[in-house]
Amino acid sequence: MGTYIDNNLIKDEVVVYETKYHWKIFFTLKGFFTLFIAPALSRWSDEFVITNKRIICKTGLFSHKTLEMNLNKIESVNVDQSIFGRMFGYGTITIIGTGGTRESFPNIGNAVEFRKKFQEVSS
Repeated sequence: MGTYIDNNLIKDEVVVYETKYHWKIFFTLKGFFTLFIAPALSRWSDEFVITNKRIICKTGLFSHKTLEMNLNKIESVNVDQSIFGRMFGYGTITIIGTGGTRESFPNIGNAVEFRKKFQEVSS
């Protein structure tokens, strides 16, 4: 578990599920042009976590972009997968909140499992 998550858990909150970017991010133009350093840093620093109280998604190494939403404020977690995404186990997760908040995170490893864990915890 990453340091951001460790430092921001609230009282009686425990991590239920955690995932990272899929290894596919290494095989992009950004990966080739940065000699695989940029995707390695992203995979190491970005965190996607479901706790028993909320979903926390943190991206960025030096400047952070975070989505922290209580489970009761989330309408749905959608997963979009291509054929290759289904074959290799990655997809785009889209978190839709009650106020119309919509955040998408592409190339997430085990995206379907992420949605399944959310459904288990929120019910």
